[in-house]
Amino acid sequence: MTDTSVLDTETRHDLHDRWPRAESVEDFRENLAAVHARIAAAAARVGRDPATVRLLPVSKTMDEAHIRLAYAAGCRLLGENKVQEAARKWEAMADLADLQWSVIGHLQTNKAKLVARFAAEFQALDNLRAAEALDRRLQIEGRSLDVFVQVNTSDEVSKYGLPPEEVAGFLKELPAFSALKVRGLMTLALFSAEAARVRRCFVLLRDLRDRLRQDAPAGLSLDELSMGMSGD
Repeated sequence: MTDTSVLDTETRHDLHDRWPRAESVEDFRENLAAVHARIAAAAARVGRDPATVRLLPVSKTMDEAHIRLAYAAGCRLLGENKVQEAARKWEAMADLADLQWSVIGHLQTNKAKLVARFAAEFQALDNLRAAEALDRRLQIEGRSLDVFVQVNTSDEVSKYGLPPEEVAGFLKELPAFSALKVRGLMTLALFSAEAARVRRCFVLLRDLRDRLRQDAPAGLSLDELSMGMSGD
């Protein structure tokens, strides 16, 4: 199983700090090493192989110069909230042929064409209209796309995502969209300095996945959990 989760919210949310802003390749390498060290420590505490955890750096608000520094430091997959911003960065850095983009924000159906053109994965699928629009555009492009189903585990009306009780029914509809390759579930936790409240969102997602995976439709994988929050 692979997660994009941090595993232990206490390592960040108790401190509630920010990583130092990287201004050089070495800065990026040091910051990445610090994050991976925390992941390794958290994994060791629960007897888990840290290699099964995937870290997804997010490039929102970062300009092209800083993204190129991150690339030079080893980043090859970056997350971006806004589709048009991700597309702009993809076009601007087309010379970095192995730099891939994960769209992690809500998708309006009129932006499906852009996502189908450039994204390596889409982590915020939560409605059938978006699934249909993406599948149609991907068929035209002649490719498939890894997707995560977004779940609202915090019960906040301001957040996108399906209510947990609707996920099973939604998954049953997805085999109709052959260009969408479901890899798992995604959630954005409650924004709070209280680690226990944040952790409850992550536990809810994991428990939901564990209940659903045995009866998941053929061809759908629920192996991955993508879990984060604003301020990570």
